[in-house]
Amino acid sequence: MGPVIELIAGSYEQIAFGYRVSTGEEEWTATADFTHHAHTASVSAVATSERYIATGSRDETIQIYDMKKRVEHGALLHHDGTISCLEFYGSSHLLSGGQDGLLCVWSTRNWECLKSIRAHKGQVTSLSVHPSGKLALTVGTDKTLRTWNLIDGRSAFIKNIKQNAVIVKWSPEGDKYVVVIGDKVDVYDLETATLTSTIINPKRISSIKFLTNSILAIAGDDETVRLCDINTQKVLCEFEAHETRVKSVDSFTVDDFCVLVTASNDGFIKMWKLNLESLEPPVLLGKVNTTARLTCLAVWKPTTLQEPPPEVKTEPTTSHDVKDVLELEKKRKRKRVRISTVEVVQEEDASPKKKKDGGKKKLKT
Repeated sequence: MGPVIELIAGSYEQIAFGYRVSTGEEEWTATADFTHHAHTASVSAVATSERYIATGSRDETIQIYDMKKRVEHGALLHHDGTISCLEFYGSSHLLSGGQDGLLCVWSTRNWECLKSIRAHKGQVTSLSVHPSGKLALTVGTDKTLRTWNLIDGRSAFIKNIKQNAVIVKWSPEGDKYVVVIGDKVDVYDLETATLTSTIINPKRISSIKFLTNSILAIAGDDETVRLCDINTQKVLCEFEAHETRVKSVDSFTVDDFCVLVTASNDGFIKMWKLNLESLEPPVLLGKVNTTARLTCLAVWKPTTLQEPPPEVKTEPTTSHDVKDVLELEKKRKRKRVRISTVEVVQEEDASPKKKKDGGKKKLKT
């Protein structure tokens, strides 16, 4: 039995798609597994853990889907505005950032909001959790980069980057982090907190993914994906992945090679075989046409051994199917879960001059 792999993609059509990957010797296939239509606006973010899939939307909700039971688990109703970024830390916590400037930490055990931090004066555009789980980075429209101590929920460091960053991400080993501003990637060293290098992309960058601790996949407002060395700033490999701009990239490993997954405005999700040692041009393993306008992408690949999901007898989703799903979902009632009200702390600033109780107020989650 091969590994359990699913490709999860969000769309402007309010639907999250799930495609189960079947690995073959030469060609891989992605078969429609589910469509998750719990949002009432476009899907803006998606994240996966060992058991759950979380999707964020412009409808201000985070929807949780249980991959073990294959059911909608409920909705997290805490943010006031678009959910801009989501990231799981292991199987225990989910972090979310939104247009309201909040950084929220959720427990996946009971979906309680453990911390609600006023991270930025404007929107939180991106977040990234350190591999240790003790630190998190956020960037926002207030032109700052902030480091958060997740143990006490306080700001550990604030850096004025003078521009609005759209992506921040730790390296796999946690010794470096990168910040994306427009068409450039700034690389920082954690120990010295200094800028060590800058990579310039020909177009505005929309998505990045670390393939190793030094190799970064970069996608932007064109059809090309580039693999760059963040230490030497050299482009190691580049290839035309889609006919239109690439919206999102993710990756996973199988045996001794890396698989890069790309999603585009053209509706296609593609899987590319990469040899990270020789860095030869990638080989297309397989593709699937969702017929939707894709916005975000994530790979669900649980590490524990699982029985394969039941065989899917439905045909891959088409544009007509998308319309049918939208009409059907309007008619049926959906189960939604509202997490009980808890008292959380909003940190306006890390200043020690603040009163001990000056930042507390009750929030509805």
